[in-house]
Amino acid sequence: MSFKKISQTFSTNVSLRPFMFICFILILVATMQTNLFKSSSLIQRGLNIVTKQNRFQSKEPLIKEQTNLKDLLSIHVNQTLESTVQCVGSLYNQSCLFQNLYYVDSTFIMLIVKGRSLPTYSVRTNAFDFRSLTPNKREFDTYADLELFVRHVIFPKWFPYVTLYFSQPWHFNIGHALFDGLYPAYVAMIRFSPRHLHPFRILAGIDDCSDCWSEDVYSRFAGLGIVKQNVLNKLSTNRWYVFEEMIMGSGTMCQRCNQPNLQLAGGVELDASRLFRDRMYQQHGFVPLIRRYQSSAEHRTLHSVLQAYVIDNKRFTPNDREAINDAIKEIHNYTYSHMNQAEKQLNDDLEWPLINVTYIYYQSIKAQNMSALSVNATRIDSRSPTYEILDSNFMAQLKLLHQMDIHITGPGTGQMYQTFLSDGSVSINIGGIRPQGVHDTSKAYTSFLEQHMTSGAPYLKGLYYPINERQKGIRKEHIVELIRQAGRLILQGFRIPVNPRENLAPDGQLFIEMCELDRQFCELVTTRSPDHEYRCLDLWVEDFVHEDQQWKQGGYIYSGRNISCPFNRTLLYELRKKYGIEHRTGNSSESTQ
Repeated sequence: MSFKKISQTFSTNVSLRPFMFICFILILVATMQTNLFKSSSLIQRGLNIVTKQNRFQSKEPLIKEQTNLKDLLSIHVNQTLESTVQCVGSLYNQSCLFQNLYYVDSTFIMLIVKGRSLPTYSVRTNAFDFRSLTPNKREFDTYADLELFVRHVIFPKWFPYVTLYFSQPWHFNIGHALFDGLYPAYVAMIRFSPRHLHPFRILAGIDDCSDCWSEDVYSRFAGLGIVKQNVLNKLSTNRWYVFEEMIMGSGTMCQRCNQPNLQLAGGVELDASRLFRDRMYQQHGFVPLIRRYQSSAEHRTLHSVLQAYVIDNKRFTPNDREAINDAIKEIHNYTYSHMNQAEKQLNDDLEWPLINVTYIYYQSIKAQNMSALSVNATRIDSRSPTYEILDSNFMAQLKLLHQMDIHITGPGTGQMYQTFLSDGSVSINIGGIRPQGVHDTSKAYTSFLEQHMTSGAPYLKGLYYPINERQKGIRKEHIVELIRQAGRLILQGFRIPVNPRENLAPDGQLFIEMCELDRQFCELVTTRSPDHEYRCLDLWVEDFVHEDQQWKQGGYIYSGRNISCPFNRTLLYELRKKYGIEHRTGNSSESTQ
């Protein structure tokens, strides 16, 4: 019977009105339940479609946990005002997810009912502060008392959804900002899948800075913006706030946090490097990168023209730059002379890959200047009306990386962007010389610094300047060979994922073996503990291998005190020979030529 007929009967037969009213309600309830069931089925079918698409896009699981309807519906559905917490990882490397975490007078507080059992929830939120953060706890006799306190006494301001908390120094440097602050915090979020796939907010413990554009990168990456803790602290005096969900605990997963396997923490086992890269592009408005699942040759042909970029580095001398430019000219001459031939004779093998090489300065890569564009802003605009539309300078840099096949530069901040390369790309570390200012002397040795960034990105292949040659300065022939080797590897198809150990230079591989055989040394340089000498934790592999500064026999003087980091020297000498690393006597008493 239709609703219209029911209405007619209801209006003409007064005696049946109570009965008809009850029938009407029952039919309405049944209809609502049917629609609710259909909606739930549609959600599940939608999830099934997404799951099938993900299987098509990736043959490797991006996260270990299974995302299902229950997971998605449970996120942000908070039916209580009581604080709860769940933690993962060892106490040393723990990350925790808090629900209903309160904040007042610059202090985190959990509000709980007496008798609640809680796990140990101490976390590190700053890689360079070895102290743990443990939110305070306030107990109530009953939940009714707790709810009364929240609703009628403190009236907290509510921060909905997920907030990611971390603190860090040096965010004026984009390398530190990305990989000593944002990246390790994001790894903590990956541990609580699938929250890392959704928009979130950042609570950042950072210094005041008038021109740190990394803050804009943070905000865009998160999606829900950034709250600066120093501002929140000023406003939290006698004023309460509550975070619906808060994730924290990233203090030992930074890029300067040495790992025994010399990898960027979480980069391989949690696929965090790829997830971080993909979200960075997504949140800055780029189409997804081409996915290559098993080989670098996928979506390429033997006659593809590869795009290589040499990024200027402050460690390059004028002679180094001249040698690099000569190498670029040689590769260009070959590429331009064979491009037309390659199109006409596709069946003929080329002696070398076709590569277009460009020398760039990151500080010169700017977004298109749109200042002449007139856009009317209103007084209530919280930010420029063009903010979501126009590119930033960082986006202009990402645009280059998005299309880059071969990434070439020396160590330092310039190496930090290699994580954003597409699957099947090659990163060439030209290296530098340590100590500074001792080129081609008995004290000079080759320095690659951020090898862990390469080994922690298994979708890339890492190549290195010959380790026993770099201290003599950069030579054209070595640059030409490295670029051509990179091109051959890409087009012939190196296997993905790459074995992380194969993405290290000889001294990096030496370090891993040293860590395996000298456990006391390994703990000394990888366990970030207050009772460990910080200068021993402040390790660069090359300094250790060549026994410089704190690794010298007898140590060295730092801030008025002698610092010496112990290790098995005999084992080091044996491993230097094994890995073919020449060591001259400028830094120690032992020589292995």
